[in-house]
Amino acid sequence: MKRSDIEGRPADMWRWHELLPLKRPEDIINLGEVQTPLVALSEASRPKGFCAPLVKDEGRLPTGSFKARGLVMAVSMANAFGIKRVVIPTNGNAGAAMAAYASHVGMESFCFCPEDTPEVNVREIALQGAKVWRFNGLINEAGKMIVAGKEPLGWFDVSTLKEPYRIEGKKTMGLELAAQFDWSLPDVVFYPTGGGTGLIGMWKAWQELLELGWITGKLPRLVAVQASTCAPIVRAYDQGATHAEPWVNAHTVASGIRVPAAIGDFLMLNAIRESNGFALAVEDADILAAVSHVAQRDGFLLCPEGAATYVAYRTAAERGMISPTDKVILFNCATGLKYPMPASDARIDIKSGPVDIVDIVNKY
Repeated sequence: MKRSDIEGRPADMWRWHELLPLKRPEDIINLGEVQTPLVALSEASRPKGFCAPLVKDEGRLPTGSFKARGLVMAVSMANAFGIKRVVIPTNGNAGAAMAAYASHVGMESFCFCPEDTPEVNVREIALQGAKVWRFNGLINEAGKMIVAGKEPLGWFDVSTLKEPYRIEGKKTMGLELAAQFDWSLPDVVFYPTGGGTGLIGMWKAWQELLELGWITGKLPRLVAVQASTCAPIVRAYDQGATHAEPWVNAHTVASGIRVPAAIGDFLMLNAIRESNGFALAVEDADILAAVSHVAQRDGFLLCPEGAATYVAYRTAAERGMISPTDKVILFNCATGLKYPMPASDARIDIKSGPVDIVDIVNKY
């Protein structure tokens, strides 16, 4: 396989099939896993002299999130091995992706969601064919229920790092960035970090490309972005630890990064440090403000987790942690259309008499 082979193929996830574990084309479950675009935030606020950051918009993938990458690989491999039932604990998007791919091949799927999982996510999971339950706990507390059901119910657990293939799917984010940057790479990647499969997967992807001789030079600095109310990786990084202690009373508006204890903590911390990166925690209020700011300035609807990366980028720039000339990538991990939006209640009564539209618009 040569680099030119990749360049001559359709720009989708499966153009990389030689670097992925799924070898038989007939085993691929394909719902349209496109290469996601890079969109410049040219109008959103940034420190003077800094280049506009580029958003890699993972919301364009099937089921509207980057979870499609890992779950299409996990479910495809499970199907290839003859597995009939899959199970996952989820804050929303992973369960939706698993349900969609499982239903596509007639596989049963089961999901357990913390009780404050966004309603749209729970309904999406159910609509796409999974059996789904809310429970009064956090995502890491679903493990006991899954373990208890594995043998009597014949479940295969596709939780983060409980099987080897989700990382292989997620590493395509790193492969795509190499191709999109003409086989060089950006300088800094800000990544919303929960279970951390993407961080680990991208770092693996770049090592593989180096070994193939397809890229040269420095690799991107990886920045793990978490919410200040659930930041076990940030705390471990700041303390110089190799493992992260579980976060007590975890909560955040960015539910996708509300993971109090990640099984791959040491792998994330290793990738961050090897890349000369860092970890930052941001406030919920700033996340919500960033969603509104970027939408109104650039017309780009970030999900809360994606907005967290924008806040972290601004913070890092202001603190001198990144350079004005750095080429920066922010990951928007899901479409903002899945999340609650502010009310918009302005109305016009056209039945009660003449309408002064100029006055109405001027008063808006």
